[in-house]
This record gives sequence, structure tokens and C-alpha cells, in this order.
Amino acid sequence: MLQMHDHTFHFPDENQTAAFAVAMAEHLRPGDCILLEGPVGAGKSHFARAIIRELLIVAEDIPSPTFTLVQTYDGQHGEIWHSDLYRLSHTDEVAELGLEDAFSDAICFVEWPDRLGSYRPKTALTLTFSVGEHPNTRNLLVHAPTERWQTIIQDIHAE
Repeated sequence: MLQMHDHTFHFPDENQTAAFAVAMAEHLRPGDCILLEGPVGAGKSHFARAIIRELLIVAEDIPSPTFTLVQTYDGQHGEIWHSDLYRLSHTDEVAELGLEDAFSDAICFVEWPDRLGSYRPKTALTLTFSVGEHPNTRNLLVHAPTERWQTIIQDIHAE
């Protein structure tokens, strides 16, 4: 059995952040939820766009869901949900968006997951982004709460 622990990655530029997202995409399946934490400008949306592009059946524009709250896409393995919960004022709004059902049926990316409250999936992969020492560098702390996520992160790290 794998020991559960966090992983840290350092990306020297946006291309490396996107490469990590692309590597992760091949492992995702419906029911997977990735929570994207970090301050404004830390790379959450950049990561989400890169991974969603890789998962799409047909290439399309990936706008930020900041104002729509949720964007959905048709992916190779099913539906993809990208949500930005920054503007939510109460956790009841999570249920109104339909996220609870999406967590079991779709591949979900949630920015500002602190707004989920009790709706936060216990088995979700949590990615916490921060700006590195230089403006274009990013740090990523990965919390993989299950053996499956641990294996995926180890596989990506070995690539």
C-alpha cells in the first residue's frame, strides 16, 4: 500500500505547467474531481484550460467560468465541468449549480473550492498553486488523498 503524502512541483514557466496538465489528462475518468486552490494569478485557470483542451473531442475556446460559474464540455471520456466558485456567497448555491451530480458523473475542475463547504468531495485531488520566486514560475502542492491519485501523481512525476 502506498503511503499517502503531498507532492511538490516547481514549474519554470507556463509551458511546464501546461505539460503537467497534459500528462495528467490521460489518467482522468468520469467521477474525478480536481480542486484548484491558490490566489488570483497563480495559474489555476491556465492549468484547467490546458487539461480541458487535452480532454476535448473537438477543439474549442475555453473561456473562464468566472461570470458563468460553470462551463461544460464534451470530452473523450464523458462530460467535463469547469467551475469558478469565487462569486458564490453561500454553499447552498453549489447544489443549485448541479455540481453534486457532476462530481459523480463528470470530470470536474473546481476553482475556489473553499466555497464548496460540505459539498467538497473527500476523494478529490487538491492542487494548490502559488507564484514562485520569479514572475513566470509556479509552485504546485499536490494533495492526493487516495491510492489511485498517489499512483497517478507518481506516474506523472516519473515521466
